Amino acid sequence: MGSQIPEEHIRHCMLYEFRKGSNATIATKNICDVYPSALDVRKCQRWFSKFKSGNFDLSDSYRSGRPVTLGNNILKAEVEANPCQTIEELSNTLNQPWSTIQEHLKQIGKVSRAGVWVPHNLSEENKANRSVTCNVLLQRHRTEPFFDRLITGDEKWVLYDNPKRKRQWLSASESPRSTAKPGLHPKKALLCVWWSIRGIVHFEVLKPGQTVNAEVYCEQLDRVKQSLMEKYPAIVNRKGVILQHDNARPHCARRTLEKINALGWEVLPHPPYSPDIAPSDFHLFRSLQHFLSGKKFENLDDVQNAISDYFNEKPIDFYQSGIENLHTRWQKVVENDGDYIID
Repeated sequence: MGSQIPEEHIRHCMLYEFRKGSNATIATKNICDVYPSALDVRKCQRWFSKFKSGNFDLSDSYRSGRPVTLGNNILKAEVEANPCQTIEELSNTLNQPWSTIQEHLKQIGKVSRAGVWVPHNLSEENKANRSVTCNVLLQRHRTEPFFDRLITGDEKWVLYDNPKRKRQWLSASESPRSTAKPGLHPKKALLCVWWSIRGIVHFEVLKPGQTVNAEVYCEQLDRVKQSLMEKYPAIVNRKGVILQHDNARPHCARRTLEKINALGWEVLPHPPYSPDIAPSDFHLFRSLQHFLSGKKFENLDDVQNAISDYFNEKPIDFYQSGIENLHTRWQKVVENDGDYIID
């Protein structure tokens, strides 16, 4: 059915969606709901990049023949729609010599870099879910700021031995000193922590080998509530707790949901495969891992004491910035059409 629709009409639809404020993922879905298979996300992203540059010409005359010159805006739109294209592929797509593409890439400030690891290969459905969820959270925060009610929690494995590879000044023929990696089954303990814009609410370090299931998690939530009552009673009694955690199985089990409901707490929507918008992952644990690097612990008490000292030494604005950064990261996810934030 998509081939029967005039191409110019689809471009008008994309411009309409762009003017309406939709991102490329949402625009593609809206258009394909009416004209199935008439558009793919990559193509829509390419046209949206063109619109963002201020070019609203819906013709494709620049794609036909061999233009005398290559406009930087055209190359920029093509590269940003699909950054993984090689110079040869760009040369074929834009009908330009390899050397011309290379020179214009320098002019627009593009450099070739290796890709980075991401937590999950996001499907278009995953991206759309992330984008929609972040949009909803942004709108809610604009009308009802709620970061002072937010409690976020997560788990992290802490190794007893945390070797650190150090850079070394060596002669050209000299071999670097070796650093042994941890074994396949290193001794470790699970840190469970809940924190807010005001600091740490509660943390526990489980015994080596012990993990979290729904029963353990529900018991922990009772202790989190008790700590909240002691430290920040206004959140519990007057404002109401909003809990942010990921979609790990113990967090989403029926027993857990019943416990959260009994506590009278609200759960903040969090899309799957999204550690880049979970404050513990992108802020707290990243800093904690840097602190742990190079440290070696003899027993569980040593682990608990070190982590306690780390939490206590962090200023309040460290925790505050971690929570408040959520707003910026939600915005980035929307601007990225649901794709990961690469730090």
